[in-house]
Amino acid sequence: MTQPEKPDQGRPETESSTARDVLYKGAPLDSEKGPGLGCFWAQVVLLAVLLALTPLSVAWAWPTSLSAVLLVAVLVLLLFAGQTVIFLLRLVAADRRAAGRRRPLASRTPTVGEIEERAATPGAGSPKAASTAPPPAEPDPSSGGGGDGVRE
Repeated sequence: MTQPEKPDQGRPETESSTARDVLYKGAPLDSEKGPGLGCFWAQVVLLAVLLALTPLSVAWAWPTSLSAVLLVAVLVLLLFAGQTVIFLLRLVAADRRAAGRRRPLASRTPTVGEIEERAATPGAGSPKAASTAPPPAEPDPSSGGGGDGVRE
């Protein structure tokens, strides 16, 4: 009897991830072994046709067994299309993780993540905080020791 695998077994120890570092069914995810976008779009088109045809088969009084087969085909195809979507989303997530941090295209202002990174770096204290405090008052050396003749 084999011992159960730990979730992080097989995962590389490096910080940089690639599309093959994501685990899928206990092994590294390989985009060449799963369905592609062409398969997904074929499933979506067939699902759309069956979704339209199934209620019409009832309205047109087709045999009940044929309507039932169409309904089961819709459910099975919905299951496969859903699994294909999940697989493709995992590939996209793995690819984005490998690419590192991305900037929003339309934004010129820094993102929250960039602001936090700047604040976390040593020596990146806020220059505005130091400039807003009033400078300390120093005695004037020409006044002779600070005695200006006014009693407090």
